[in-house]
Amino acid sequence: MRWLAKLEQEPDEKPPLGIILCTGKRQEQIELLELGGNDIHVAEYFTVLPPKKMLEERLQEMVLQARKRIENKSEQ
Repeated sequence: MRWLAKLEQEPDEKPPLGIILCTGKRQEQIELLELGGNDIHVAEYFTVLPPKKMLEERLQEMVLQARKRIENKSEQ
């Protein structure tokens, strides 16, 4: 996002926003993040904001995959 703000942002544009995907006890949250002083790491980049439902489904899929990896490590 810093790259976008520095190299791609037009003078009349607002700063770029990011998306934070959070998961808890069977509930997913999708929040917008404004570029600030914190370090931001991007795992995947979208040029167009996908539908919220799709993000929720992909987040749930990633959570299941992560849980399987954790289970596999504990079994070894």
